Amino acid sequence: MLARQEAIAADVAIEEVDWLLQDLAGLDRPSLQLQTFRDKTDLRLKLPLSELTALWQRRLSDRIPIQYLTGIAPWRQFLLNVSPAVLIPRPETEYLIDLAIAAIKAPPNSQCPTSLLSHGHWADLGTGSGAIALGLATAFPEAVIHAVDCSAAALAIAQSNAQQYNLTDRIQFYEGSWLQPLEQLKGKLSGIVANPPYIPSAMVPALQPEVAQHEPHLALDGGRDGLDCLRHLIATAPDYLQPGGIWLVEMMAGQAIAVAELLHQQGSYCEIQIYPDLAGIDRFALAYRASAA
Repeated sequence: MLARQEAIAADVAIEEVDWLLQDLAGLDRPSLQLQTFRDKTDLRLKLPLSELTALWQRRLSDRIPIQYLTGIAPWRQFLLNVSPAVLIPRPETEYLIDLAIAAIKAPPNSQCPTSLLSHGHWADLGTGSGAIALGLATAFPEAVIHAVDCSAAALAIAQSNAQQYNLTDRIQFYEGSWLQPLEQLKGKLSGIVANPPYIPSAMVPALQPEVAQHEPHLALDGGRDGLDCLRHLIATAPDYLQPGGIWLVEMMAGQAIAVAELLHQQGSYCEIQIYPDLAGIDRFALAYRASAA
């Protein structure tokens, strides 16, 4: 198939050809895998072949992510609506949900009491597409999830995803900066989870074109050293977490030592832990809100 050859030549995953045909043309996976659609004389596509071809050429020439062309991104058990208003949810970020689940199942054996965390209030800060909020709502069916983003356009996408999976009664949405809209929950949060901007400003333009040219820089740019947002979250979260509450974030490769040191220096956290992603890169930081002395 010509499109597959073009993908290889452009250093684009050939699986994206099937993705485009499934989501936009309406072909099913068995037909694609077995190539049986070629034998059909009455094949009806959702989009004309000319439009599909034009979209594919935009993918190759303009380096538009396939997720934005189809409007859909798979993440855990969800198929999420996405647009250039939100960061495309990455597979590695899925592990944040697994870490949150493990954190309440195996609480630390120090001064941090963790009880009924799965029944409390959780915050997803910088929710974007709402991926983390949906993951938390599914993992903790007795909890209330508070999803915050400073972008109204992103919140609209997140709310559409919550509606799609009938989670609007479990997730509350707020427009604002980080914890600012959750003033009423000070000292009450069971957990704070975030995938904040963590890429140093100077590195953003040098990212692969799919990211640098199409994904929102607001969700990427973490300031001069990439740690601006992480510093803010470390400083402000203790006022909002209950004793034993969980602080859990994703970070960039090479930032683990600095983030762990910032958590230690702040003085309100205990059981600080760093976890790698599936590639073995230190990607996640987890800590608990220490009890007051």
